[in-house]
Amino acid sequence: VQLQASGGGLVQPGGSLRLSCAASGNIYSINAMGWYRQAPGGQREFVAGILRGGSTNYRGSLKGRFTISRDDAKNMVYLQMNSLGPEDTAVYYCNADPREAWTQPAPYEYWGQGTLVTVSS
Repeated sequence: VQLQASGGGLVQPGGSLRLSCAASGNIYSINAMGWYRQAPGGQREFVAGILRGGSTNYRGSLKGRFTISRDDAKNMVYLQMNSLGPEDTAVYYCNADPREAWTQPAPYEYWGQGTLVTVSS
């Protein structure tokens, strides 16, 4: 499975941005898709995930500002980010794995190359 993230860029505080991730290859092996981010000098952290059936999971502090969605017909997953602040500056990575439920461990996972989001005036 290959994941190609896009949509990052420079946005002013309070602004919005929509990230996209295109999946290709053996997509039938994946159910969960999601986003992680890594701020400068920080560790990679979970942002949001969505299962093929539509169940979503969010980092608690981001719920309400970020919305994840997917279009299985297009093999795409999206992350709508609103009310962005400097603390959201990070490289955002697309992720996919075969889990069918959030309580299951991921036996393997795939990563995209990351797209940089910079929130600054």
